[in-house]
Amino acid sequence: MISHNTYRLTVIAMLGALAVIGRIAFANIPNVQPVTVIVIMAGLFLGAGPAIMLAIVITFVTNMLLGMGIWSVWQVVCWGMIGGLSGLFSHLLLRVNVIFLIFYSVLCGYGYGLLISIPTFQITGDFWPYYLAGLPFDTYHAIGNAFFMALLYKPLSYLLEKYNEKYLRK
Repeated sequence: MISHNTYRLTVIAMLGALAVIGRIAFANIPNVQPVTVIVIMAGLFLGAGPAIMLAIVITFVTNMLLGMGIWSVWQVVCWGMIGGLSGLFSHLLLRVNVIFLIFYSVLCGYGYGLLISIPTFQITGDFWPYYLAGLPFDTYHAIGNAFFMALLYKPLSYLLEKYNEKYLRK
């Protein structure tokens, strides 16, 4: 019989693989990728810790293929915060319908863009021009999040709920 911890790591690894494949597959469309939604889903169903761990793994694996830089640290911070907050507020977010979660994922796309732009202020001293120039890309991210949440919520929530029923609610 597979132990709870082994199964949990397997679920996290499968979510990570899905996110890595999705990010690589959509690399030609700026800022459109399923990572944010998968991290949100991990936070909702597995908790803040696994979501943060997933954010770290996804960022470093994909950036080894797409390019590593100082932004990698801030990607971990941003996706980790999104996953952590999703886990922290999962008791509220799991009570709402998928339309609200789509809206939440859109807000996370814009929040990610804002947070990842803040370190630029420390480097260049010009936050607003940089942030405003990146706003169209944040919009791509937000629209991509809405698309991926609408596409992935039902199958992932079904699988993750089955995991929770079997291993967490005994």
